[in-house]
Amino acid sequence: MIGPHHYRLHENPRPGAPGIVVLPEGGFRRAREEITAWPGYAPTPLHDLPPQGFARLAYKDEGPRFGLGSFKALGGAYAVLRLAVMELSRRGIRTSGAELLASRASGELTVTCATDGNHGRSVAWGAQRVGAACVIYVHETVSQGRRDAIAAYGAEVREVPGNYDDAVREAASAAEANGWHVVSDTSYPGYTETPRDVMQGYRLMADEALDQMGEPPTHVFIQGGVGGVAAAVATQLRARRIPARVVVVEPDEAACLLASAEAGTLTVVPGDLPTLMAGLACGEPSLLAWQELERSAHAFMAVPDAAAVEAMRALKALGITAGESAVAGLCGAILAARDGRLGLGADSRVLVFGTEGATDPEVYARLTA
Repeated sequence: MIGPHHYRLHENPRPGAPGIVVLPEGGFRRAREEITAWPGYAPTPLHDLPPQGFARLAYKDEGPRFGLGSFKALGGAYAVLRLAVMELSRRGIRTSGAELLASRASGELTVTCATDGNHGRSVAWGAQRVGAACVIYVHETVSQGRRDAIAAYGAEVREVPGNYDDAVREAASAAEANGWHVVSDTSYPGYTETPRDVMQGYRLMADEALDQMGEPPTHVFIQGGVGGVAAAVATQLRARRIPARVVVVEPDEAACLLASAEAGTLTVVPGDLPTLMAGLACGEPSLLAWQELERSAHAFMAVPDAAAVEAMRALKALGITAGESAVAGLCGAILAARDGRLGLGADSRVLVFGTEGATDPEVYARLTA
């Protein structure tokens, strides 16, 4: 499926160490009940890929998710709805999520966030559904196709210089100055509750996949980014008492979680982060995600862009559309198995998450031509 490539791997010396509860079970039950009641909800497909020497290689395809093209539809839009319900409650207006979606009467509420593309699209969709205004901040290398997809849901898109992490700071600053509400998928000291809601939404993706697999996975490879989705997947495995090895995989040009694991503490990777895996181009881990992953991930990996392109093309040949940020976990599983790392072998049941489809069709067509 992909050729040989250099990769980096760091095995966590203390998986399973005790720690704080990042994502309480009550929050997930609330998210699952809300999201599964939305119009258009359906579990996304789980495909069996050619096994690559494993007993099974299962690929959870998030491309069809609510028509937004990625798993992010589960997080940002849910967090917007939660925020709007709570804000109305503070004003003395009692309403449920379903009632608010029907009325779109969220009042004069403005939400904002930074994005590489997919999270901003989910937040914009969520804002449109509840009748809120939305301002999304993007950095300079976010493609025009992804900007247009966000604007299609009525959001104002603003560009800021620098990288994703600079856009995060700009969104927070603008929110403070204007009385807006940040709906971020990354967390930092003093800002954790809304990202927690985002991550609770992500857990539904893992819950579906585990139901669909039947016999549980022995290994799970999941994309990094700021770490939110990886932490959500790790949490759901533990909640269901599945002792699979969790491996977090990032682009080698933006491996902030790997750097944190190597340093033994949350670590920032500076610079432009020039990976083509746009949704994973993050240099600062999410605080909540790191609090989970530092004790639940068995290993951290970094893979090159060239491997991702090969995987996209291989999946296309199988009839599966995978965006450039969708395949890091798949690349990690194949590369690690060739070296006999992480206990991978002929008895392994491997689950990977294809976290996006062709969220920018022009970029997808160019990379898979």
